Amino acid sequence: MRVAYIFATQGHTVSYKLGKMILPQLEEDAHGVEVVGMFFFEDNNYVLVKGDPIGERLAKVAREKNIMLMGCDQCCYERDIAEKLIDGATIGCFPNLYGALSQNMPDQVITL
Repeated sequence: MRVAYIFATQGHTVSYKLGKMILPQLEEDAHGVEVVGMFFFEDNNYVLVKGDPIGERLAKVAREKNIMLMGCDQCCYERDIAEKLIDGATIGCFPNLYGALSQNMPDQVITL
């Protein structure tokens, strides 16, 4: 099965669910599904900033596993981070997300 994650909720979503659960499983080839994309909203975009420890690990895994990383464009502009993203991450809105995922279509989209 192929999945895409949308990180929409605030709080510990990225630091805990991504940083301590999903990312370690991806690094160990133990996640159980193929992740084809991740889209980030609001403050979750800070993980995509160069130098963020989770983001740097995510960039490496995304390169190795061909995972599309995208931050909400308006969220990134509002936080003045659009030009500071990790290698491989882009910004966009839903039409950009649909276009990117259509090249590597998921079977499921999971919102966290």
